[in-house]
Formats: sequence, structure tokens, C-alpha cells
Amino acid sequence: MMIKKKMKEAAIGFALGAVGGSIMGATEDPVDRTLAAMTSASQLKPLIEDIRTVGALGLGTLMGASALTIAMTSVVAGVVMAAVVASVFVTTRNCGTTTTNYANLWANAGLAGAFGTTLSGATLGFLIEMIVNNFGMIGLLCALSIFSILKPPLRFVFNVLWEQGEACCTQGSMIWDTERKQIEISDLEQRERVAVQIEERILTINNGMNTPDANDTSTWATERKLREGLERKKTEAEEAQVKQRTLQDWIKTVMIKYVDFLAFSGIPMTVVAVVTSLFGLFGYGGHHSVFIVLVALVAIIGYLILKSSDFKFWMLVGCMGMLATFVIAMLTVQAGDEIRNQKGQPQDVNGDSISDRMSDRSSREALKTAIIAAKLCQLSLGATVGGPLVRHAAGGSKVIIGAAVISVVLLAGVEILSPALGKGGKAGALLGVVGTSGVSVGAVAAMAGQCSSWPRTSGAVAGVIIGALVMGNFHFVMLGVQLFVAYTFAMTNAF
Repeated sequence: MMIKKKMKEAAIGFALGAVGGSIMGATEDPVDRTLAAMTSASQLKPLIEDIRTVGALGLGTLMGASALTIAMTSVVAGVVMAAVVASVFVTTRNCGTTTTNYANLWANAGLAGAFGTTLSGATLGFLIEMIVNNFGMIGLLCALSIFSILKPPLRFVFNVLWEQGEACCTQGSMIWDTERKQIEISDLEQRERVAVQIEERILTINNGMNTPDANDTSTWATERKLREGLERKKTEAEEAQVKQRTLQDWIKTVMIKYVDFLAFSGIPMTVVAVVTSLFGLFGYGGHHSVFIVLVALVAIIGYLILKSSDFKFWMLVGCMGMLATFVIAMLTVQAGDEIRNQKGQPQDVNGDSISDRMSDRSSREALKTAIIAAKLCQLSLGATVGGPLVRHAAGGSKVIIGAAVISVVLLAGVEILSPALGKGGKAGALLGVVGTSGVSVGAVAAMAGQCSSWPRTSGAVAGVIIGALVMGNFHFVMLGVQLFVAYTFAMTNAF
């Protein structure tokens, strides 16, 4: 009997893990195909032309910072939309004490979050593509700088608007007050009615009529049932009100953390991109000596952030984004150096030919590594959402399956709308889908991490690996990196 129970637990864990792993693997091929289309000669032309303006370092940091900005902003947009929908449900008391109402709450919030992430990613991707095609890297640098400067003031405005929205949403408290008054009135009426019945019974006994009456018995039974019903309603109302306040406080906490994350996490990588681009504008974008300045800049910013006594989630992601931008810049420069160091071909003697090939190779590497970094960022941030949802008792299987189903629907929608989205818009939308799949993978990781049943944990781990390999492109190294990142962020207490 015990063996049968363990096998059942392992099967359930494997099935849930396979769902999360399959949807993570299913996003690989669309992203790879979109990346291949973006690295075609026609799409790379603006990058190749501008690499001489900002240099290979500047191009790498700009592409990395832009791609990571899309990933971070789209995730926050999805979380904001999900939080708004959940808050409306809570304040209007559409989420009662029943399981069905809470399932509706999470389902609607999840749909809003996934739609917001995908739509935001598509919009930002389309805008960046348009800026690069029309204004080049200088336009992208200006847009990225302006956006980074505007985010802290927008954070203040958003917090004010959120507080005003909470103050205006008084319907929930009015419903609670009305129900409490109704219960108090019913309770008072019942007490008065019972008091009158007792007085009548006393008068009857004093008059010598002490014969039990069937009507009296049924009346007392009815009053007892009414009393029990009122007590039950009062208890349920108090429990629902406490649950509502707890959920509303959690939603507000999540909102504050993610808005802070949006406002400040992109500043370190934007500073790196601006500095390296300025070096490129002055003609030092390809000099290896600039690496010394870049390493020093990254080290100083990282030290100042890590030195903070009040370390926050956005600081962690900000450091990681800055390091990712630095790595993308290094890979961009190295790709160009590989072409210059090649030997053997007679046509390579031509300096212009070598320069063109270096620019082409550097541009491809910058775009490729930027998309990969943004994909990992989206997956990790999605896992940061999925993990806490499971730990807050939203239901592990519901989060895993729900996020996977939404991801499949979004993938189909992106493929249908791809002609209208363009290459940049499609890439941004697919990054949003990766974030939604990250919610499912993060939920699997959280379920496996906190589950006391070893068979279910082992089954979940095996399921997510096999599902990702079957549905993906058998990139073992990339799979390992994705699972490690997803698990790490799913178990991180970002709130």
C-alpha cells in the first residue's frame, strides 16, 4: 500500500513537472526562429552601420540594456495588471470564502498578467525596432536614457495613484459594514423575539398552564437553528474579512516591490551602456583599454549596491543586469576580434573587407546574446512570480497548469499576429510568453522545493527535465542554466 502511494505521488510530480518543462521547451523554437530572422542581412544593416559610431562595446551594452529593459518592464507591466485585477476582486468582495471564487480571482489575475506582459513586450520591441531603424544607436541611447530618468518620478506618481485608487474603492468596506449591520439587526431581533417568548412562557406557567405544547417545541427548535445560522454567518464574515485584508496587504506589498524594481533596477546597466557608448562616440569603442574603465565602473557600482545595509530585490536584479550587459559587450568585441585574427584567405588582406566582416559578426553576436540574456531574465522573473504564488497557497497544480495553458494560447496568438507585429514586436511578445512559462516552471520548482514527499519531488525534477528536452531543441547546457536560474529565483523571497 505504501509503495502504491509513493508511485502515485511520483506520477503526480512527474506530470506537473512535465507540464512546466514542456512549455519552457516549447518557447525555444519560436525564439530561435525569430532570432534567425532578426540576424538576417537586411535586419542587421542598421546595427552594422552604427557599430562604427558607438563601437563594438557600445553596441553590445546598448543591445543588452535594451533587451533586458524590455524583459524587466514587460514583467512589471504584467504584475501590475494582475495586481489591479486581483485588487478589484478583493475590494469588491468578489473573492469570497469559497474555493471557486478564489479560483476565479487567480484565473483572472493570471490572464491579465500574461496578457499585460506579452502586450508590453510586443509594444516595447516594436518601438525599439522603429527607433533603431529611424534614428540608429544614438536614438536608442537617448530613448534608453530618458526612460531610465523618467522611471523614478513615474514610481512616485504610480504609488500616489494606487493609494488614491484604494481610497476610492470603498465598495468592499461598505459591503462589509452593511452585512455586519444586517447580522447585528437580525441578532437583536432574534434576541427580542426569544425574550418575548420566554416572558409568555413564564406567564403561562404562573397561570397554572404547564402542559407542554408541540408548537412550543418546534418554535424553540426553529429559534435555535436561527441562532446557529447567525453565529455561523458572523464567523464566516469575520474570517472572510480577515482573509480579504491579508490578501489586499500582500497585493500591495507585491506592487510596491515590483514598482521599485522597475524604477531602479535598470539604472546600473543603463549607466554602463551610456559610458561605453560615449567612449565609442569619441572613437574609443573598439579599444581594449576601455575594458579597464568598464570593469572599474561595474566593480564600483556593484560595490555601492552590495554595500547597502537595506539590500532589496531590485538591487540583486540590477547587479545581474549590469553584469549581463558587461558580458554581452565582451562577447561582442570578441566576435569581431575572431574575424581579425583569422588567417588564410587572400581577400582578407583587404582592410575594408575585414572591417565589414568584423562589424557583421559583432552585430550578430550582440543581438544574439542580448536576446538570450533577456530570455533568461524573463524566465527568472516569471519564476519569481510563480514561486511565491505556490508558497501563498494559491494551489501548485493550478498555477503550473494554468500558466502553461495561457502560454500555449499566447504562443498561438503571437504566431498568428506575427505579420503585424514585425520582427522586434514578435521578439518582445515571445519574451513575454517566456515570462509566463517561467511562472509555470517557478511553480514546479517551488512545489518540488517545499514538498515533503521525496517521490513527488523526484518525479517533478525528472518531469521538468524530460519535458523540456522533448519539446525543446536538446540544448543541454542551456537547459541546465534555465533550470538553475528558475529554481534560484523561485525560491528567492522577493517580497
